[in-house]
Amino acid sequence: MTSVIVSTQHAEGVAFRDIQSYIREELVPRGLGDWVTFTTTVMANPSGQFVLGGPAADCSVTGRKIIVDTDGGAVAHGGGAMSGKDPTKVDRSGSYFCRYVARAVVRAGLARRAEVTVSYAIGRPEPAHLAVRTFGTGDQAGAEEYIRGFDFRPAAIIELLDLKRPIYSSVTNYGHFGREGLPWELDPAVGPGTTERAS
Repeated sequence: MTSVIVSTQHAEGVAFRDIQSYIREELVPRGLGDWVTFTTTVMANPSGQFVLGGPAADCSVTGRKIIVDTDGGAVAHGGGAMSGKDPTKVDRSGSYFCRYVARAVVRAGLARRAEVTVSYAIGRPEPAHLAVRTFGTGDQAGAEEYIRGFDFRPAAIIELLDLKRPIYSSVTNYGHFGREGLPWELDPAVGPGTTERAS
């Protein structure tokens, strides 16, 4: 196992270093056993103290028809809802950008079918995991190299797709994908590394 992320709420007054030590030295080794090696990176509460949680700190319309809102089960889903969240939440912006980049892979002629997946650690802008599957329809190695040229940091995604505009009422019904005019549905004019907006 290359990396483990644990974000856990804790009582006020507990030293942050004690939380991190407990997670790294006791919880993770005990829970994962031989899967953890000396090269495994353990990110323990990477965003810092986690005293306030639950609905008082993180309230939105989570869980709202997540499969219907996305691809109807045609692609892998991490379980995070998009509706009710602003674009700083990677459930929304990361999903949109994966769709955008997967379309770019196909448009670049690297595959006829592509699925891009990404995961993040809270408090870290760079993805903890980034992958693409071409399902045997093209150049897998080429697609893997291609997607790494895109900037998957949330702030960069928001800027590129111009996600701070009031565009979300159009996706409250009938899903977020396959709809004309949305920035993640537009064909990328250029490849990775672009600073141009998609819209």
